[in-house]
Amino acid sequence: MNTHAVTGSGRWIPDQGDGTYRNPIIYADYSDPDVIRAGDDFFMTASSFAHTPGLPILHSRDLVNWSLVNHALPQLELPGYERVQHGKGVWAPSLRFHDGQFWIFYATPDEGIFMTKTDNPFGAWEPPHLVKAAKGWIDPCPFWDEDGQAYLVHAFAHSRSGLKHILSLCRMSPDGRSLLDEGLIIIDGTVKHPTLEGPKLYKRNGYYYIFAPAGGVPTGWQAVFRSSSIEGPYEDKIVLHQGDTPVNGPHQGGWVELASGESWFIHFQDKGAHGRIVHLQPMEWHEDWPLMGRLAPGQDIGEPVELWNKPNIGATGEIAVPQTADDFRGPSLGLQWQWQANPATAWYSLNPWGGLRLYAAALPEGCRTLYDAPQLLMQKFAAPVFSAAAQITPSFATCEERAGLVVLGQRAFYLALSMDQDRALRLTQYESSGVTENLTEAGDIKKAEILTGADSLHLRFSLGEDCLCRFSFSKDGSQYTDFGEPFTIAEGRWVGAKVGLFAASFAPVQSGGFADFDHFHI
Repeated sequence: MNTHAVTGSGRWIPDQGDGTYRNPIIYADYSDPDVIRAGDDFFMTASSFAHTPGLPILHSRDLVNWSLVNHALPQLELPGYERVQHGKGVWAPSLRFHDGQFWIFYATPDEGIFMTKTDNPFGAWEPPHLVKAAKGWIDPCPFWDEDGQAYLVHAFAHSRSGLKHILSLCRMSPDGRSLLDEGLIIIDGTVKHPTLEGPKLYKRNGYYYIFAPAGGVPTGWQAVFRSSSIEGPYEDKIVLHQGDTPVNGPHQGGWVELASGESWFIHFQDKGAHGRIVHLQPMEWHEDWPLMGRLAPGQDIGEPVELWNKPNIGATGEIAVPQTADDFRGPSLGLQWQWQANPATAWYSLNPWGGLRLYAAALPEGCRTLYDAPQLLMQKFAAPVFSAAAQITPSFATCEERAGLVVLGQRAFYLALSMDQDRALRLTQYESSGVTENLTEAGDIKKAEILTGADSLHLRFSLGEDCLCRFSFSKDGSQYTDFGEPFTIAEGRWVGAKVGLFAASFAPVQSGGFADFDHFHI
């Protein structure tokens, strides 16, 4: 762990304050990032899968300090997404600035390719438009050529289409609303670049370039293909790999060029429970090939840098990191929060005097575990080690209601308050798995339990080295007592682990209980 980049607040701050930065630039799960420059501003988006709101919009003035400023997709207006759909939803979007508009193209692997756009990335985005209904067409990227012709390049999900390792190019209407043909396979990476995906299409000095990751998420590399014709043939080169660094699988991202002429490349690294965290690499051009990161002695393939000079933007940007803590004093939830599925308005309210109220909504029909509950209010892990605490005051109506802190990855672990037959509060640690793991009728597994002797408690989750986790509780918010069994958290389905809050009824119907959360501190 690079302790130099972490403050006492548990945040990861890449800007070193001396004109340098330290990777990663975002220690959080912004998977499959794409980045653009629009004037003096930089914008980034990333995969959001089935979590809503989706398609995060991040903003920076220097490529190092990033703030979460919006979501382009309030929810997934597709059948079935009112329930949890682990690993489905929005995959690998592409962000572009063209004709005065900001455009995002993305795919949901079971439905097709969609497009949304806006003239103000901080405001509302247009409702998604279905560009192409197709199963297994993923990772779309649009391109508008100088002659007015428009194209779209994409990959395939083998699990849905039976195809793998190949990239296809389609002609597209200039308004981005339809494809004009069924596409032409322009690159087959089966032999040299297996698991080829995530293409980004650019043009420079008369060459068409396709930046595309290969080799798989944990161990892959960044490949670049170029041709003087958009339809090929393309020659290839590996431009970034792990080499002798600890940064495994550095690939899949976007190239951005500064007003100063500098080039930079943003990509992810798979970091287990922390998800796919974001790195920034310096980039140069040599004989019309990009060179990324630092060249190892005697090689022409780049390796990721750890510490480097910040981009030359001609000014010093303010220190910024994506939001984490929330005092629930605003008119809406903080942008860092996402639900596990399309939200219902009956799940929560914000009190005018401050604080969040979560209503104990019943689990969906057929759902027996919190792991598959849609009403979990979650946010990404945002540092190598941290603690998250919330004060909770429940008002339960039945003994089947629970509320508290939850951590969700490959399975869920949660610390819950509930009411016994004598209306006394109990504190219980549970472990929860999905229904696909053939659970017994008992559902979630109880790990530890005590009577609290209180009406309100502070609950805390602590993430340590090697993703070893603990829960603790406090009556006053200062002195915490460890509770239950320590556990190790792992990543979820294509996503990093998340931490957050919940209230739920394990009875067949909602019974009127709720829990108030005064704050969420990191």
